[in-house]
Amino acid sequence: MRAITHHTPDALLAAYAAGTLSPAFSLVVATHISICAECRAALEGHHAVGGALLDGSETAILSDALKSDILAMLDDPTPAATPLAAREGEGIYPGPVIEALKGKKPRWRSLGLGLKQAILSDDEHGSVRLLHIPAGQAVPDHGHNGMELTLVLQGSFSDETGQFARGDLEVADEDLDHTPVADGGAPCICLAATDAPLRFHSFMPRLFQPFFRI
Repeated sequence: MRAITHHTPDALLAAYAAGTLSPAFSLVVATHISICAECRAALEGHHAVGGALLDGSETAILSDALKSDILAMLDDPTPAATPLAAREGEGIYPGPVIEALKGKKPRWRSLGLGLKQAILSDDEHGSVRLLHIPAGQAVPDHGHNGMELTLVLQGSFSDETGQFARGDLEVADEDLDHTPVADGGAPCICLAATDAPLRFHSFMPRLFQPFFRI
């Protein structure tokens, strides 16, 4: 596997560490971190900074009732540990994706033109899905009404900003209009999250957009 060249931006890592990212974006960032040693190290740095800030903060006085609630929680059963994310070479789907799939295979649905998707979650805060793009096939030209994170899990794709292979993360916003095209070889499989509907430029994708929930 070639070196990862497109990483999670520091601002997103900081938000992930602080727990302020939406579940959809958090899943993509967690998956990227699971296969990117550089971003795992950067995340540890954010955790260290957060710990230092807590150590330097004033001590809060807890009420007797809150103390009792916290102590009672110690008697609760310990949940089973979440399996460590799969590392490179251990399959297409890293641990966070396997967990989101609940250990099952993706339920692919056709988008036409050979494209397929499997929606993992979709609510008012955003959506996250797996995309399957055959080699040489293009995703319809589109812009963005918000932010889109696209993480490559297999194969690669190219667009106006460059090439993205396994482990690479593309961050798109309202300023980017692009036409991603899967490169030759294995089908490109991506994990993609959005916080707003895409802005398609041609009629047919716009017509079917409500049905595809993208």
